[in-house]
Amino acid sequence: MKQADVLVILPTLGDRIEMLVETLATVTEQRKTVDLTLVAIMPVGAVEARELALAAGAVVVDDPKTGISSAINRGLAERSGERYYAWIGDDDLFRPGGLRRLQDMLQADPHAVLAYGGCDYVDPNGQTIATSNAGELAKFLLPWGPDLIPHPGTMIRLDALEAIGGFDVTLKYAMDLNAFLALRSHGSFLSTRETVSAFRWHPDSLTVAGRLNSSREAEAVKRRHLSPALRALSPVWHFPWRWASSYAAKRVSSRARTLAIAKD
Repeated sequence: MKQADVLVILPTLGDRIEMLVETLATVTEQRKTVDLTLVAIMPVGAVEARELALAAGAVVVDDPKTGISSAINRGLAERSGERYYAWIGDDDLFRPGGLRRLQDMLQADPHAVLAYGGCDYVDPNGQTIATSNAGELAKFLLPWGPDLIPHPGTMIRLDALEAIGGFDVTLKYAMDLNAFLALRSHGSFLSTRETVSAFRWHPDSLTVAGRLNSSREAEAVKRRHLSPALRALSPVWHFPWRWASSYAAKRVSSRARTLAIAKD
């Protein structure tokens, strides 16, 4: 059997079966162009979800029940020679050829540790609400502005991810932002405006439902990566960015509601 190149981590509670089916289908689609290992982390009692994941060729491991970061790290522990890491939520989607595009970018530049692409925001029915494809701007804004690097549309060199200790288990919302900021000292970031993934925008999404808590945690993470001199000044730009992010989120939610009404 050929050695897999990409380790895809999929944490789930197993309670969104219909969406999980769609997610697993997009992972299966990636196998046409990428050799990957899918690791699904879920509770012991998620019987139907486990059966679906196993049928999709996943390695299924038990949820450590200590938070999302711990679940991802548990999946990373299953590494068996893969070189790259990719994440997919149990309601997110990969676009056809998305992982192949990101892998090609990293393979073309041995000094790069992270590659990211565009990400569609879709409603629960899969309709596209908006698209985030900030490209190089996302890298520039990362230390002090909004995090426009989508976790589902990112690929990271596993050696670099292991060098920073994986994901911080004390974080609930901004563990990916913290990892991105830490990775900057290990190599360069590459970007494409091509859409490689989709994020499901719905009321029970962890980040959407906890928008204020997410913003506050992200601000704290950014402060820890700033120099002492800049930390004291960070509220000058953090509060305006928090307002802007909240406004943008409300616009996306409004668009989602409009699409839902039109569909009905």
